[in-house]
Amino acid sequence: MITIKTPEEQDKMRVAGRLAAQVLDMIGPHVQAGVATDELDRLCHTYIVDDLGCIPAPLNYRGSGGAAPFPKSICTSVNHVVCHGIPSERVLRNGDIVNVDVTVIKDGYHGDTSRMFFVGAPSIMADRLTKVCFDAMWRGIRAIRPGGHLGDVGHAIQSYVEEQRFSVVREYCGHGIGRVFHEDPQVLHYGRPSTGVELLPGMTLTVEPMVNAGKRDVKLLADGWTVVTKDHSLSAQWEHTVLITDQGFEVLTMSPNGGS
Repeated sequence: MITIKTPEEQDKMRVAGRLAAQVLDMIGPHVQAGVATDELDRLCHTYIVDDLGCIPAPLNYRGSGGAAPFPKSICTSVNHVVCHGIPSERVLRNGDIVNVDVTVIKDGYHGDTSRMFFVGAPSIMADRLTKVCFDAMWRGIRAIRPGGHLGDVGHAIQSYVEEQRFSVVREYCGHGIGRVFHEDPQVLHYGRPSTGVELLPGMTLTVEPMVNAGKRDVKLLADGWTVVTKDHSLSAQWEHTVLITDQGFEVLTMSPNGGS
């Protein structure tokens, strides 16, 4: 069921979105060579709970696939990990790229966002892939307007990514969000214009394309969460939570510092 948020609910979504962005601002300087992804999770958990007074939504979250509850407070997806990477003792190394995905709950409402970070200097391919994914996300967001359709968003992303000779993951997508972490509609990152769910003011959803340097095929690891590229190629992802307005859209997870 797709929910239309009231003005009061929209304000709560703005607060949750801003706080989620603050977590990424906080953790950015810590994404360095020699730091374990478990340490990034610990820092984020403490900041989310103690400093922001929020709940980390991923912690103990149960997905729809029957996997064990997610054991950490953030997702850290390194190099060929597409999404839902579980923080661990794995230590970051120079040249790694990592997506940090944060979702917080504040006053019952979710703010969901992710960013790519470079560990040291990235390879030419990693740099280009990350930038193309970032631009693709924004092309999708800019396709959002009341009366438009989700297919417009997917087409804007897919056509650009494939023009750049990369591929879009199809098994995982964006989603509606509000009181519920993952609600309708599904926001596919591929599609045809003027198809799919009509976009209406008051809807809130995530745009979060996953872009692979190689083929689009992915596989789910035995932990039930971690998704990797089948061909071991690099993967990148960016994510924002977006509100559809009467005039167009409002990005709720922009950094208070003006980034992303």
